[in-house]
Amino acid sequence: MGLVAIVGRPNVGKSTLFNRVIEERHAIVESEPGVTRDRLYAKGEWNGKSFHLVDTGGIVPDSDDVFEKAIREQAMLAIDEADVIIFVVDGRDGITPIDSEIGGMLRASSKTVVLVVNKCDNAKADLGASEFYELGLGDPFPISALNGRSTGDFLDAVVIHLQGDVDLEDKRLKIAIVGRPNVGKSLLTNGLLGKDRMVVTNVAGTTRDAVDSVMTYYGEEIVLIDTAGLRRRSHIKESIELYSTVRTSRAIDRCDVAIVVVDATQGLETQDKRVINEVEVARKGIIIALNKWDLIEKDTMTADAFIKKIYEDLPMMDYVPIVTISALSKQRITKLVEVAKEIQVRRCTRIPTHELNENLMAMLERTPPPAVKARDLRINYVTQVKTEPPLFAFFLNHPELLPEAYKRFMERQLRKLHDLVGVPISFVFRKKNTRE
Repeated sequence: MGLVAIVGRPNVGKSTLFNRVIEERHAIVESEPGVTRDRLYAKGEWNGKSFHLVDTGGIVPDSDDVFEKAIREQAMLAIDEADVIIFVVDGRDGITPIDSEIGGMLRASSKTVVLVVNKCDNAKADLGASEFYELGLGDPFPISALNGRSTGDFLDAVVIHLQGDVDLEDKRLKIAIVGRPNVGKSLLTNGLLGKDRMVVTNVAGTTRDAVDSVMTYYGEEIVLIDTAGLRRRSHIKESIELYSTVRTSRAIDRCDVAIVVVDATQGLETQDKRVINEVEVARKGIIIALNKWDLIEKDTMTADAFIKKIYEDLPMMDYVPIVTISALSKQRITKLVEVAKEIQVRRCTRIPTHELNENLMAMLERTPPPAVKARDLRINYVTQVKTEPPLFAFFLNHPELLPEAYKRFMERQLRKLHDLVGVPISFVFRKKNTRE
């Protein structure tokens, strides 16, 4: 998905527009400049086209030079990172010196800019929007983010540019290395590449970019995506941290398999679980790499007990393989590549329909779903309708009544029958007319 950044000086309605586009109250909206303290991002959609949307606040709280330095930082980062930039100005105030400064930076870039004149609540206000042609950024779009007036027009212009940005299909295996800051992601990347491709320090947050590197593994090219460490939103203090987080989310979106690096000396933390969940929601292959295992081996806890505790902390995710490694000594790091290759094969495999119905349906018939609301539930048929990621369709008489607990039972039975280690799977349930 493309990245769309909303930029502009404080108090022009950026957060209101952000909320309008994603259709929920996500950003805090107040008339006081600088309310957008945490940098916000979400996934937006218009006319069937999805994209990442970033709301850049007008003020960085720790900045001494309150306006110019903060605005310049936000705009320059947006120029560097975004595929399309929404430049928001205030139709009531007219062009200000800060608007002109931002406009100059945007003109000097090669990025697509959509100029939005906010707070145009009626046709009369639209006439004043023509003043903004002076910025040299093309046609201004007069809108009202508050009531949604004319917002569809400028969104059409945004997605047109995104639709033209299509990458050629890349058949190479793509592995994203993700995790909290300072768990050893860059050290792992360097070990796999056999050279110091990434800057490695003991300072959390050193890696600001999602950087692609290509390794050759027994003659096969594999793309490694090393990402910045994900942090809780409350810990994102500066704009650059926001873009690091967005880049990591985008890396997960475009990878085949994600290696979630966990610091074994610290155990599984809440943030680790959030990263793992993000990979699972994206339906990518998952591997947990317990790094710094050389330090744990000196402890009294056995590997089996340690890994058992990890699985206890991750209910319903016992299908995720755990590999103990040391990125520093390169212990077992190539096993990660082997496991990732195996997972990708599983993600691409289609299970024949006759096998599913002969074997899985037989298991489900031995333990049928419970009756719900005095109705017997009967599953008639199952087929795999998609790969990468695997998607299975079940046909039954009352799909809306099937209990969640039984759905989890169905997944466990399917995993018993077929090797789906490291592969998140999805089910859909469809109506099948049967006699009551």
